Amino acid sequence: MSHSLLTMSYIVAAILFILSLSGLSNPETSRRGNYYGMAGMAIAIIATAIAIAGAGNVYAVLIVAVLIGGTIGAILASRVAMTQMPELVAIMHSLVGMAAVLVGFANFMDSSINMTGSEKTIHEIEIYIGILIGAVTFSGSVIAFCKLSEKISGKPLLLPARHWFNLALLIGVFVLGGLFLQQTEGSEGSLPMLLLDHGGALPLLIMTLIALTFGVHMVMAIGGADMPVVVSMLNSYSGWAAAATGFMLSNDLLIVTGALVGSSGAILSYIMCRAMNRNFISVIAGGFGTASGGVAAAIEGEVQPIDADETASVLLAAKNIMIIPGYGMAVAQAQHTVYEITKFLREKGKKVRFGIHPVAGRMPGHMNVLLAEAKVPYDIVFEMEEVNEDFANVDVSIVIGANDIVNPSALDDPNSPIAGMPVLECWHGKTTIVLKRSMASGYAGVGNPLFVLENTRMLFGDANATMQAVLKALKG
Repeated sequence: MSHSLLTMSYIVAAILFILSLSGLSNPETSRRGNYYGMAGMAIAIIATAIAIAGAGNVYAVLIVAVLIGGTIGAILASRVAMTQMPELVAIMHSLVGMAAVLVGFANFMDSSINMTGSEKTIHEIEIYIGILIGAVTFSGSVIAFCKLSEKISGKPLLLPARHWFNLALLIGVFVLGGLFLQQTEGSEGSLPMLLLDHGGALPLLIMTLIALTFGVHMVMAIGGADMPVVVSMLNSYSGWAAAATGFMLSNDLLIVTGALVGSSGAILSYIMCRAMNRNFISVIAGGFGTASGGVAAAIEGEVQPIDADETASVLLAAKNIMIIPGYGMAVAQAQHTVYEITKFLREKGKKVRFGIHPVAGRMPGHMNVLLAEAKVPYDIVFEMEEVNEDFANVDVSIVIGANDIVNPSALDDPNSPIAGMPVLECWHGKTTIVLKRSMASGYAGVGNPLFVLENTRMLFGDANATMQAVLKALKG
């Protein structure tokens, strides 16, 4: 393939990627956006494969790699439930980071690259930055995966003088970067490793270990309620890692694609932080769930339980209904039953809407994806700021497996670990029915006074089984 044809193919692929991002910004066009992205990636892979024709047995290696990776990806994707989508996204980010690290070291050891002067310095900086971002992305994403899959606790790990520790790591990265650029001669085989036959290898290896440590420490210090922001942040990091890889490989499409992913992830992180009344630095410094300036108010009172038949009666008597989904709905796979109830109530002339908090679930848009899967109409799904002022007119709010996003202490208890986070103010409605398995606290580890308010009723049990019982009672 000629260079001009390859460039044209990359331009078409880049345009399709931009159209994909545009489509993914809206639920109604998201399916089309996915198709654009798939088409763009297919063009990019085919064009790149054709461009390397004649490069020895590279096709055999490429085919084997695609078959292995494609098979593993297809198996994992077919087995992953919608509830596991956040951790799947996190572990995919880790693979992008690891790829950047491996490509960086491969470029560093490539003896066929002959550069001199400023060109050589720029290439070495590209290698150093690419490995740095890739290592942080890899280790941070692995920890995010472990937290999201509850293999480790979601509570923040706060080391003494953690900010000074991070500062020391940052200074070490800059110092090692200077040493890396200075060491241009080989190490004379002082260590029996091929890698260390290249000058600057030791600073590069130490920096990689520091970057891995920083990624682990950064995500470990972030509390559970901030994990959706962490997922979008790591998405941004993976994009910048891909862009750095593009610079190392002199691949224009990889640079453009990485920049698109990196910038869109950064913008999403900013939007989510603003929606949570947070700033990006405060998230990185330590998320919700960290110690506050005082003692959080104790939650006193008795819960008032309700059963499925009583819930059905309340819903039939209501005119304006708000459904607030949370991670518990995802765990129970209750979205399809919830849609059946929604459809039944709307046929009875009820006004039914869904209120979605920006960080409901474990990743951005988690609830929107589940509702779309269940065929819930897009026009009855609203963001928090669109419905929060209307709760005074709501007859019944159904909270399905949510906790932190409907917690009044975020607004009225300055000592609460989630103080200042905007929440769905469902308690202003006439009646709130909360579906939970138990009285356990949410992902941020914070008690919820909503459960003991006079106009709140608790419907205990598995969300799907409970909703099925409610649906049966409605139709009966």
